[in-house]
Amino acid sequence: MAQVERLRAENPIADPDALVSYDGLILGSPTYLGGVSGTFETLMDKTGGLWRQQKLKGKLAAGFTVSSLPSGDRQSALMSMLVFCMQHGMIRVGNPIVPEQHAGVPYDDAANRVGSWVGLMAQAGHGAAADAFPAGDKRGAQLFGQNFARTLDRLKQETPATQRQEEPA
Repeated sequence: MAQVERLRAENPIADPDALVSYDGLILGSPTYLGGVSGTFETLMDKTGGLWRQQKLKGKLAAGFTVSSLPSGDRQSALMSMLVFCMQHGMIRVGNPIVPEQHAGVPYDDAANRVGSWVGLMAQAGHGAAADAFPAGDKRGAQLFGQNFARTLDRLKQETPATQRQEEPA
């Protein structure tokens, strides 16, 4: 299974070229006022040089976001991440988890309880601790990460390393 390294947005902002060394990127941001955070916006802006050279092309990508309100316009934040990935030529993985409450799982315990397929969405209470998510959101995050890792492993097996690192003509 793929190895995971957690980066804070500040690290690649300082050195966006570091993103090139990863096989895949799971991008995450809180939803602020219907979009990604200012820090995440800065990260996206700092990758302009990578975009011009298409250095992230062919990398696997996914996105997740959280807000404190039931909608919180999280879809807008995920769409911003989606467009960013598409502009870089990345391969985007969505969220394949069928909302479990439809199978009788209690709402707060159900994975993908908010029904998002563009990426992972979670909801935290306003002012809640960083790890204070309902059990279903935690389970959904685990399943989302496992799906990404399996997809990345499959992609790496199917695509020769020389083709993954190919520069555009």
